[in-house]
Amino acid sequence: MHDSTTTGGRRKRWVAAAGLLAAGVISGGVLTSALAASAASNSSTASGSTASSAGSAAARPPGPGGAQPVRPDEKSVSSATAATLRAAALQAVPGGTVYRIETDAGDGAYEVHMTKADGSLVTVKFGKNLKVTKVESGMGTGDPAPSGQRSPRAAA
Repeated sequence: MHDSTTTGGRRKRWVAAAGLLAAGVISGGVLTSALAASAASNSSTASGSTASSAGSAAARPPGPGGAQPVRPDEKSVSSATAATLRAAALQAVPGGTVYRIETDAGDGAYEVHMTKADGSLVTVKFGKNLKVTKVESGMGTGDPAPSGQRSPRAAA
């Protein structure tokens, strides 16, 4: 009887140890996949954008208004369209960093807001055919204010 109690206790310890080991393996796998996904997205961004340090990029926001459209009359675009626009904008502004891609309520079909390598802002405008039509300094010019609102440039 003493042997069966010892064997049962030993078995419980082995099961508990195996459970802990399995939990560690699963947690490690989740962490590894999350880090790999993060590294993949960072390397694809870094390959076509600036060589700024990760510390300075994390310390400041992506750009005026952030990554989401700030005007109610401009919308986010699909990921496939965004990828095409991003690639063309990075080609038009070498060394730049894209922080927002959206439809354009003004003189283009789409616009990509970027920070140039020197830190200045630029907006790349596109036609419906996803081709660059112009590159404007700052947040872009020529866009009318949404009805009932002042133009963002008028406030500056």
